[in-house]
Amino acid sequence: MEPLTTAQRELYEWLIQYIRTQQHSPSIRQMMKAMNLKSPAPIQSRLERLRSKGYIDWTEGKARTIRVLQDIHGVPVLGAIAAGGLVEPFTDEREQLDLNGIFYQPNCYALRVTGDSMIEDLITEGDFAIMRALPPSEEPKNGTIVAARVEGNGTTLKRFYREADTVTLKPSNANYSPIEIAAERVEIQGILIGVWRGYQLASHMGV
Repeated sequence: MEPLTTAQRELYEWLIQYIRTQQHSPSIRQMMKAMNLKSPAPIQSRLERLRSKGYIDWTEGKARTIRVLQDIHGVPVLGAIAAGGLVEPFTDEREQLDLNGIFYQPNCYALRVTGDSMIEDLITEGDFAIMRALPPSEEPKNGTIVAARVEGNGTTLKRFYREADTVTLKPSNANYSPIEIAAERVEIQGILIGVWRGYQLASHMGV
């Protein structure tokens, strides 16, 4: 699922809370007030983007029909990530990791771990790495475990360190060497917020 901008995420999180508590969707005016906006245009733009990214939907021509499509108790599984070499993740899997009653944070997704380069952090092959997508303006702190896409290669799960214009992606396994690369060639696609083992997949997503 495509990550959200800060403004889109703010509205999305508010919609989840409102619909969860009120059991119906809000009006445009209520959304304007909640987002501290004086015009409906930004709200309508954010709603359209949330819809195009698969987070919400509504019935055309009918008011107050917004529906949250992402199961608020599930985390979408978006592919595999290497804890070893580099692989290209984010296949179009339509599964959800069922963490009902245990975990929920917005703007998160799960990746299947392959390889053993993070075993000293107790992350092993077959685990699910629960990631939080980062907005472009946010950079992880040194030592944070990240999903990092290396230009021209693929994506890997490693600890992030940056010094000046160089990024080091460090494994947690003495059998692997760190990856040192120019910062401009690295895209941080998410930071690790949890690991799930012994999972149960929720029903396939319909969005």
